[in-house]
Amino acid sequence: MIYIKTELGQTALQNRALALSPRQRSAFIMFDGRRDVDAVMTATAGLGVSMDDVNHLVSLGLLARSAGSVNTAPVAAYSASVPAAQLGAALSQTPDGQPTINAQAHYSKAYPIATRLTAGLGLRGFRLNLAVEAAGDLDKLKELAPKIREAVGPEKFLELENALYY
Repeated sequence: MIYIKTELGQTALQNRALALSPRQRSAFIMFDGRRDVDAVMTATAGLGVSMDDVNHLVSLGLLARSAGSVNTAPVAAYSASVPAAQLGAALSQTPDGQPTINAQAHYSKAYPIATRLTAGLGLRGFRLNLAVEAAGDLDKLKELAPKIREAVGPEKFLELENALYY
């Protein structure tokens, strides 16, 4: 299947309106209307890009099937089953009814918050912001959490703490 960037996707890429993980951003850039999913997955395999990342981009409306592209059931099923509000994060429940979120969902929830908090620090938080943008998984964000807390203060950090640990 061949995907192209939507108008929303082009705007989000230019304005960095949506906080995408580095691997999602790399995969998104690779979709140019000429490469199929397999080619993009092969090219970005070293970055750890998975089909879940591609499905996430589709569910956000950043990518659309190119005209004449063959439909694949897994992408359509995933897009239909996961609301965009969850940002591609699959929620489940424990036996006692408490929600649990997998590591990717935590990361998808926490990354934009961490980026916003560190970007709001201006030049004094520049290096910390770069470290957050380079963090490719939940564990790396958790490693940066104490530094973020120190920089933004406990009140502002509470939102990120809830996203990282709960």
